[in-house]
Amino acid sequence: MPSPASQFPAATEASTQGRELALVLGAGGARGLSHIPVLEALDELGVKPALIVGCSMGAIIGAAYAAGLTGRELRQHAVHGFRDRARVIARLLDARVGKFTDLMRGLGNPVLVDGERLLDLFWPEAVPDRFEDLAIPFAALAADYHLHCEVSLSQGPLTPAVAASLAIPGLVRPVVIEGRVLIDGGAINPLPYDRLLAPHRIVMAVDTSAPATVSDSRVPEPLEAMVGVSQILMRTLVQRMIDRNPPDLLIRAGVDGIGGLDFFKVQAILDASEPVKEEVKRRLGALLEG
Repeated sequence: MPSPASQFPAATEASTQGRELALVLGAGGARGLSHIPVLEALDELGVKPALIVGCSMGAIIGAAYAAGLTGRELRQHAVHGFRDRARVIARLLDARVGKFTDLMRGLGNPVLVDGERLLDLFWPEAVPDRFEDLAIPFAALAADYHLHCEVSLSQGPLTPAVAASLAIPGLVRPVVIEGRVLIDGGAINPLPYDRLLAPHRIVMAVDTSAPATVSDSRVPEPLEAMVGVSQILMRTLVQRMIDRNPPDLLIRAGVDGIGGLDFFKVQAILDASEPVKEEVKRRLGALLEG
């Protein structure tokens, strides 16, 4: 049975002079690529998180970082992976669950993809198959579709757990684990830091949810609208959490003007996110020194 949301894996000792660092990487679709410069900043500081928790895109990147890949390696992998548009589209088509003929027969969704196959296609080979083989304790946050509650996954097979965390309804097929139907964790807790707050640790939460943009009369395409509604919901949930009980360190790393599906803008996202590295080093460095 997936572990309850109140339970996370035990943290390892971190180089934070007595206070462990818990790193929380939030949901955000393509905007979540902005997590990578944050990880590069940690590498440059020489600080290793004692625990990583990720939701949706944050779970994809968080699991890879927990596996031992550096921020620079993740940057290179992302840039290389999305350089060839035709190859990416071919892989997405290969990961599809439905067929266009099914739509005509009323049997399915032709754009729905299998999250596990998607991860197998796009994850670095260094990411292991099980949580227990990660270098840093890690948890992926998903949502139980039927029970309307968050679920923290931190043991057993890694790929289905992260696939559940990113299973955006209508785009990625839900994942059944131990009899529970799990969907995108962003539907219930896009930045799951609240249960980690404790006197003995520094909780750094990285928010990549989308802020409101300049008023625009353009009507979004159906797929864009589906993802856009999810982004609105996530931003609203995150802001309410922060207003009620903020993390020790909040980093807003998302890039303005980037949609949830703009993965082919990876280089622009990373370039625009570059200033966050100095912010992380300055603000986290001050907390560690204090």
